[in-house]
Amino acid sequence: MKKLMLLLFLGFYALSGISQEADNILGIWWNEEKTSKIKVEKKDGKYIGTVVYMIPEKYENGKPPLDDKNPDESLQSRSIVGIQILNGFEYNAKDKEWKNGTIYDPKSGKTYDCYAWFEGEDLLKLKGFVMGMRWLGKSSEWYRTTL
Repeated sequence: MKKLMLLLFLGFYALSGISQEADNILGIWWNEEKTSKIKVEKKDGKYIGTVVYMIPEKYENGKPPLDDKNPDESLQSRSIVGIQILNGFEYNAKDKEWKNGTIYDPKSGKTYDCYAWFEGEDLLKLKGFVMGMRWLGKSSEWYRTTL
């Protein structure tokens, strides 16, 4: 019985360590151009990212730009600030990356498959790709910051 309790305790301890590692992605990130801040949070067990800030220099007539490149015409009048650009990421402890997610590019109105990983503590690398070919895509670097 003691061995079973010890095994359960160690299993729980290992799972909590993986969860903490997975949650390292949580927080506020500057995009590569340092024009927008994205808040990454956990929702229903998956990681999502929402644009929470845009530098005033990008504003048009005193307002954040619109999602005018979105293929869904009903969404083209919404502000880019407040839209969810990361969706559905899951942490893979073996590969130490977040995968099975998508990233939306408001500049083009396109959504790409995406995965992310850390290089250092405060540098998050993301790679959007098409047709399941991870090697065929575009990388981006995001930098940890505060709101």
